Amino acid sequence: MAVPKRKTSPSKRGMRRSADALTAPTYIEDKNTGELRRPHHVDLKTGMYRGRQVLTVKDKA
Repeated sequence: MAVPKRKTSPSKRGMRRSADALTAPTYIEDKNTGELRRPHHVDLKTGMYRGRQVLTVKDKA
């Protein structure tokens, strides 16, 4: 059976447990389309970002 050679310090223990506090990603409602999207990300359905067209949208075939 594996036995630790040294005691884990409170700092190391806290760093390991810090990942337990991760939260679910947030979504906002787009002003123009009303679709949910991530903040500071391009809206993939319209290709708009901050009022500018940055992507060309492909038609669903």
